Amino acid sequence: MADKKTLSFEDSMTRLEQIVKLLEKGDAPLAESMGLFEEGAGLVRACEKLLDDAEQKVVMLQKQPDGTPEEKPFD
Repeated sequence: MADKKTLSFEDSMTRLEQIVKLLEKGDAPLAESMGLFEEGAGLVRACEKLLDDAEQKVVMLQKQPDGTPEEKPFD
């Protein structure tokens, strides 16, 4: 699989779903299961970072007293 840092959010989520299905089957040897778990944990961290970065970019538009829009950070 591609490096988790190069995957889009959507691709990361798809890979996470694959990992969960593989782990739920329980057919993989312990070492392989641990590798899948570690890959999944890394993908979760990468997705959280992407979501945090996206949240920081979100702005809320509010009207100023004169009616013009004003950009304010989203809380």
